Amino acid sequence: MTDLTWNPLLREQTAWHWTNQLRDRLDGLTDDEYFWEPVPGCWSVRPRGTGSAPIQGGSGAMTIDFAAPAPEPPPFTTIAWRLGHVIVGVLAMRNAAHFGRPPTDYYSFSYAPTTDEALAQLDAEYATWLAGVESLGDAGLARPCGEAEGPYAERPLAELVLHINRELIHHLAEVCLLRDLYLHTHQQTREAS
Repeated sequence: MTDLTWNPLLREQTAWHWTNQLRDRLDGLTDDEYFWEPVPGCWSVRPRGTGSAPIQGGSGAMTIDFAAPAPEPPPFTTIAWRLGHVIVGVLAMRNAAHFGRPPTDYYSFSYAPTTDEALAQLDAEYATWLAGVESLGDAGLARPCGEAEGPYAERPLAELVLHINRELIHHLAEVCLLRDLYLHTHQQTREAS
């Protein structure tokens, strides 16, 4: 096992999920699904000035609802919010900190007003992340994360990669589940009318 290299294994964990279980499931996502609020009080991405969350982030016409610290229990979130979180908090901020992307955060990001734009953002940030991880090689995975990761600064980048893999798999599976719920909820509504 001395020829084992960890970098391809870490990338394959997410790439396999992305290719075989996730990305095709997002094809055909509609704007109605993207913004659908299955329960009252959802946090979402919405036109500036229309949210009820204590804080709204974003630099463009759209904002994302959030609070720091998050309330207990946390609000239910829409597909738009979950994609916004993955695009910005999981990928874009890490791409900026580690792989040369221009700096961004929840306040400065320009959130997508449509599903197509959100998926294009997701695809771009995912591609940047995967290429960045590949560029680390095995030696780079052992480097400390650095200041951008706060209390985890001294932890190896491999640990960050594993964390991001979990976040991508977890949150994007939630998006797929919401798509299923939307389909079945709206199918019953159509059949009842």
